[in-house]
Amino acid sequence: MNPSPTVVVAGGAGYIGSHMVRMLRENGLRPVVVDNLATGHRDAVAQDILEVGEIGDPVFMGGVLRKYRPQCVMHFAASSLVGESVGNPGKYWRNNLVQTLNLLDTMLEHGVTQFIFSSTAATYGNPVEVPIPERHPTQPINPYGHSKLAVEYALQDYSQAHGLRSISLRYFNAAGAHPDGTIGERHEPETHLIPLVLQVASGRREFVSRFGSQHATRDGSCVRDYIHVQDLCAAHLLALRRLEAGAATTVYNLGNGLGHSVNQVIEAARRVTGHAIPMRDDPPRAGDPPVLVADAARAKQELGWAPQYEDLDTIIAHAWQWERRLQQVLQAA
Repeated sequence: MNPSPTVVVAGGAGYIGSHMVRMLRENGLRPVVVDNLATGHRDAVAQDILEVGEIGDPVFMGGVLRKYRPQCVMHFAASSLVGESVGNPGKYWRNNLVQTLNLLDTMLEHGVTQFIFSSTAATYGNPVEVPIPERHPTQPINPYGHSKLAVEYALQDYSQAHGLRSISLRYFNAAGAHPDGTIGERHEPETHLIPLVLQVASGRREFVSRFGSQHATRDGSCVRDYIHVQDLCAAHLLALRRLEAGAATTVYNLGNGLGHSVNQVIEAARRVTGHAIPMRDDPPRAGDPPVLVADAARAKQELGWAPQYEDLDTIIAHAWQWERRLQQVLQAA
């Protein structure tokens, strides 16, 4: 019997990565998790192979690639806090660009030439067209977006020079949790709106902050395109199949094309949880565009991607199931 194809999942113990690992396993592939556990969680991938180390360490990664001989590397290991990137840009250039370049060089040294990269809508900056298509100008307004876009440029050059084929997936706002409630979003500190709102509903926080109420949007609060983590992972699986079939290096947006404001998210969370969720108005954050909504038509047409969990209430309901489970774990600890 031929062994299952192997995929190295960098950052696989994190939020999106752990969902990807499970989906790979459920689809007959062998995931190998590489994570330094700085923000990831060992228990999120307890059933899987875990190699603890730095993706930018050529000795460590070389050993991983020699040992497992993967067909592809999926890269979820990055620093991703916009506000932090504004205050500490060096961390973002080192973690997101330098570490990734080291990883790419190690892959080439060991003959691994398929790569799937977690990019971001932050590469676009302030949109001049909404929904945002892939052809939209890329003009990031924060170091996080700059560092991700730099990797995309590097991947184009590596493709031309070395034949390393890649698909970059520009996420909009990843949200939700596994429908069975066993894995979900767990950041320290938490900065994403939906888990913050649900922590208020569960009693772990007193209020949720609304950063700006005078934005140029329909209700004055920021508008984002929330995409279920399971739908993100499904797109990665389709991207893997496309690379297997010989696809050239390219970029796809991943979003639902449905913009929801901060106010709408809070109202939906009140509806789903049945809890009052106090809100506090705080100043707008630096580097925060008022509106980010995706045009994901290319991913749907070329990858055959069809999101299954577009409804905001469903996304929040899955995240709420995870939040209640996590609250029980924390109370028992």
